[in-house]
Amino acid sequence: MSRRLLSVIVPCFNEEESIPLYYEAMEKIRQHLPVDLEYIFVNDGSKDQTLDLLRALSSEAPNVHYISFSRNFGKEAAIYAGLKEARGDLVTLMDVDLQDPPELLPEMIKLMEEKQLDCVGTRRADREGEPPIRSFFARLFYRLIATISETKMVDGARDFRLMTRQMVEAILELSEYNRFSKGLFSWVGFETEYISFENRERQAGETSWSFFSLLKYSIDGIVNFSEAPLNIASIVGLVSCCLSGLALLFVVFRALVYGDPTAGWPSLVAIVIFFAGLQLLCLGIIGKYIGKIFLETKRRPVYIVKEKK
Repeated sequence: MSRRLLSVIVPCFNEEESIPLYYEAMEKIRQHLPVDLEYIFVNDGSKDQTLDLLRALSSEAPNVHYISFSRNFGKEAAIYAGLKEARGDLVTLMDVDLQDPPELLPEMIKLMEEKQLDCVGTRRADREGEPPIRSFFARLFYRLIATISETKMVDGARDFRLMTRQMVEAILELSEYNRFSKGLFSWVGFETEYISFENRERQAGETSWSFFSLLKYSIDGIVNFSEAPLNIASIVGLVSCCLSGLALLFVVFRALVYGDPTAGWPSLVAIVIFFAGLQLLCLGIIGKYIGKIFLETKRRPVYIVKEKK
């Protein structure tokens, strides 16, 4: 009886320093795995020597494959491309910077087999070494999404997870252009358990995720998996309208009774600017959703492959 195949999907963006370290670490634990391995590296429009390294690695090892995009499409596109290319009975996603510990894979496979799970995810037990401001907003995001969305996401959850072929096929059915994988993994359901591990720093190279790119990513996650911002915009508009109506009645009543023409130019300007700001905020929220709809209706491909092996 042939052994099962595990497809390892590894998105890469300017990771020439990390790839050799990652491959060496994976090969060390390969002999401890009860499955065969295939690597699927996804070069997401790197500007360094990442693609050259992947070409060399693929020519030396028949189980190493790569996909190279025509430009940078983002990690979400790289994950989707890897899932489509994977042939394994089991599929895992890993970051190449070794922040996802390869030594957890044997434990994840064992847990999946013992409990008949569809997915074994990983989560950070702590955020040690991470900038405090980033940790604060990360925790805030998970609390917020847990409150406003029906799709529950685990605080500290990583993309690093082991999935069955059935779960992968379910995720591939979701071919939307605006992707937020953490939400999609939860939305499809299936039996999932998480393994915790202590936070790790990158082993080489520099992260391409700045605070503002993570903030934008979080906003995309909220918009993709919750209608709460639209509801808030509607409520704010309704409350503003009611308050404005009451204020107008008060001004008219005071003018009729006391003959006061209502002085106070600065306060009036402040009120006008305040409500104008609320209107712009609500329009911005609505515009964000309309923009997502606009991109979906174009039906553009999630990524374009320039080269693969």
